[in-house]
Amino acid sequence: MIACSDQNLQRLWVRKMTGSDNERYSRQIRYREIGEAGQNRILQGRVAVVGCGGLGSSQAEALARAGVGFVRVIDRDYIEFSNLQRQLLFDEHDAEVASPKAIAAAQRMRAINSEIEPVVADLTPSNADELLADVHLILDGTDNFETRYLINDFAISRGLPWIYGAAVGSYGLKMPVLPGRTCCLRCIFPKPASGAQPTCETAGILGPLTMTIGALQAADALKILAGHMDRVAPRITIVDVWNGEILQTPQPAPRADCPACGRREFVYLEGKTRPPISLCGRNAVQIHDRTRQVDLQQLAARLATVGTVRANEFALRLQIAPYELTVFPDGRAIIKGTTDVGVARSLYAKYVGN
Repeated sequence: MIACSDQNLQRLWVRKMTGSDNERYSRQIRYREIGEAGQNRILQGRVAVVGCGGLGSSQAEALARAGVGFVRVIDRDYIEFSNLQRQLLFDEHDAEVASPKAIAAAQRMRAINSEIEPVVADLTPSNADELLADVHLILDGTDNFETRYLINDFAISRGLPWIYGAAVGSYGLKMPVLPGRTCCLRCIFPKPASGAQPTCETAGILGPLTMTIGALQAADALKILAGHMDRVAPRITIVDVWNGEILQTPQPAPRADCPACGRREFVYLEGKTRPPISLCGRNAVQIHDRTRQVDLQQLAARLATVGTVRANEFALRLQIAPYELTVFPDGRAIIKGTTDVGVARSLYAKYVGN
């Protein structure tokens, strides 16, 4: 088994601290657990933030302000007004123009610090190596278990640390996954939960919750980047910001019978399971179609007589009451107005094609 070690982390580090860095990060350097050596490592660190909603935007801003040298922000989605209550990197203009989250986040973060790379895409088995292989760690800001299982498979297979986070209502959870040292996500949840589950849309969500969980994830990231992975406590942290409760439980060791870190069966990374998924905070379904590339301008012309169409280089949006279809250049689509996969597939076939 590949372990997440200092050797694995050092393989990508190139930047050295300058005099201006000493001034800029002086308060962080004075914290004895980081110091100048730790800050130098942070400046050379490379992180992928997968998902830039409530959790991801908190993580990304914290990393930029801490001086993490490279942050790749990966998000498939666009900004709506309902995001502004908790997603710190966005404003009303972003929602008005329906800007892709990754693009808007990168614009804001570049005004703060760091080298930022926005990726407007869905993380999939086919692009996971391209998007995750050159970073030191991965932060989870996603809204579905399908993508988290893919992150888990990739991280375990490569020996990369990643930090799991989840938030809904007033309740959130943070768990570090350190290959070879802690249990992984599939040790705890071998399969996705069955039946209806609470989402941001059905249960709501508090902004302070996503900030809290995102901050805890970012703190673990800084420990790892600064060379103190041993200070990442193997604990599952549960927070309820409304009731003011914090619970920490010991995190188990890797399970020998775990499909991922025990038997090393990476079915999500191999693309053996990729169903349509309902999206957190949306009455919507995402359809995956990797067999086609879509010319959005041609599609816009074809759909102009069907409903209201808006298109740019990133996405096409068709409004046809009571549904809204957002189609991306890689063939993926988000069908809003239903959680029924059959209805979503039918609408996709009707307006985009089989």
